[in-house]
Amino acid sequence: MIDSGFLTIDFIIVGVYMVLLVGLGLFLSRTKKGEEKTANDYFLAGNKLTWWAVGASLIAANISAEQFIGMSGSGFGIGISIAAYEIMAAVTLLIVAKFLLPVMLKQKIYTIPQFLRQRYNGGVGLAFSIFWLFLYVFVNLTSVAWLGTIAIEQILGLEGLRMQIIIALFFIAGIYSIYGGLASVAWTDVLQVFFLIGGGLITAYFALEAVSGEGKGVFDGLAIVYDKLKSIPGDTHLNMIVDKSKSAAAFKDLPGLAAIVGGVWLTNIGYWGFNQYIIQKGLAAKSTKEAQKGLVFAAFLKILIPFIVVIPGVTAYVMYNFPQDIPGLQQGYFDLAGNINVSDDAYPWLIRNFAPAGIKGISFAALAAAIISSLASMLNSTSTIFTMDVYKQHIRKNATDKQLVRVGRITSLLALIIALIAVEPLLGGLDQAFQYIQEYSGFIYPGIIVVFGLGLLWKRASAKAAIWTSILTIPMGVLFKVALPDMPFQFRMGYIFIILFVIFVAIAFVDKHKIDTELPNEGDRKKMMKWGRIALSAAIFFILSAFIHKILLWSGSTNETVIYLENIGFEAFFFFGSLILSVSIFLISNSRDPHKDSQAVPINLDLFKTDRGFAIGSFIVCLLVTIIYVLLW
Repeated sequence: MIDSGFLTIDFIIVGVYMVLLVGLGLFLSRTKKGEEKTANDYFLAGNKLTWWAVGASLIAANISAEQFIGMSGSGFGIGISIAAYEIMAAVTLLIVAKFLLPVMLKQKIYTIPQFLRQRYNGGVGLAFSIFWLFLYVFVNLTSVAWLGTIAIEQILGLEGLRMQIIIALFFIAGIYSIYGGLASVAWTDVLQVFFLIGGGLITAYFALEAVSGEGKGVFDGLAIVYDKLKSIPGDTHLNMIVDKSKSAAAFKDLPGLAAIVGGVWLTNIGYWGFNQYIIQKGLAAKSTKEAQKGLVFAAFLKILIPFIVVIPGVTAYVMYNFPQDIPGLQQGYFDLAGNINVSDDAYPWLIRNFAPAGIKGISFAALAAAIISSLASMLNSTSTIFTMDVYKQHIRKNATDKQLVRVGRITSLLALIIALIAVEPLLGGLDQAFQYIQEYSGFIYPGIIVVFGLGLLWKRASAKAAIWTSILTIPMGVLFKVALPDMPFQFRMGYIFIILFVIFVAIAFVDKHKIDTELPNEGDRKKMMKWGRIALSAAIFFILSAFIHKILLWSGSTNETVIYLENIGFEAFFFFGSLILSVSIFLISNSRDPHKDSQAVPINLDLFKTDRGFAIGSFIVCLLVTIIYVLLW
């Protein structure tokens, strides 16, 4: 064991925080004497969450070792371009809040598969239940636990105790989440999110201060990091848009413009819109307006994440690889411990070496809480999907609330055990686990978006189209992975989305199982047609631009602009154009088509109206995103 630098005060802080976390979770989820939890209490917190609880819980569930360790590791290995997932997520949250969540809440659903079952049929709902269960157990639970363990090993200087640490993390997360359900998870997240963001900002502060040396500050540290990276020919650590000609390896993970207008939209909409352990917090809100305000709050918090995790990763890259150029290190104030053997070691290395006593305990407690809160959310959603969409629908349809709660708890426990067995074989040899999460989540996100998105918003979407899309989703992902292993996975996701979308629309249009329907009122029809035509024009522009660029490239053009656009992933506009085209299709179809699927969701445009506060908040979020990209292109 290596000396971690932790003092008694640090261990006290960590211990008190863990006790407070578990105790608060159990206390807030209690029921009155003589009462038992209903299924709604256990899985949706009784629909009592306020906007600040929704927003805080969303971020606490999202911020975990994936961000603190995985994204910081990608910042170390690739650079700030990895922040695109966070920055574009802020915009995605606004879209989900305005267009998707209101429809979900109107349908009064518990789970994503439940909606698919109601909208299509039981087969589609069951298929996606299985998809999500596999994703949660074998990708999400395992990756969060593994990354968390890496952090704890590095910070505490432990070796050979990885499985014991994973067991401890699962145990703490399981205590209150298995007993209390979503109420325990959500209300403890309100406390945790402040510690998460505060602890992350503190770590970033001390790392940058360490760069500048005694008597200097954070901004001097930033300037030193910036100047050093800019002096390295071809370095992309400070580029939001990765250029393939400068770093082919980084481009494979983050292919330029695709991180703004390409596959990142598929990942983000799939994650924030149709991911059970995320959207479940919105479904548990008191009202639609309360849920929408919560998502805007979460969008603001997402913009902070790059400063909490990515900047420290980039800083660690400079400090570790060029210590001779770092004034703070040259002045001999730090006796560095530990190594960065893989990129994901970067953040723990920073905490261990540069966080002072007391602060080190706060930073570690924040990180541990982030890991535990995410595990708790995933456990709750795993149990929700299995209980409500598998057990209640296919095993025991007349199950009582008491039985459902008991099955939910048993499911959570079994998920922990399975993830514990699978974690090391799946993740043991990876350098950047964050990319593993994104890539393998991407196997199902294109199908999820097509099936769920069109089912939610397009009246012609049919069960037959959904079934075939569901069947083809994972095989398409595997086929493209095997056939095109060197293609950036965001590009693969984009092409898979296009293929699945075409298949879905084609089957839906020829499907004879449809009924006559009244057209929307004249005002709604005009609005749908107007925006449908605008979307169609934009889609044609983007697709045609990308096509012309490819023709010029294939013709052997040596024009600098053509070459530059290729190097920053201009073909991403194929995917962006296709996504916009899907919007135009269902808008125009909904306004003109006298036929619909028998189980189509009735859509009234009044459902998408928002207040001035939402509009102002959304504008500020979009402005901040634009400024970040302009400054760091």
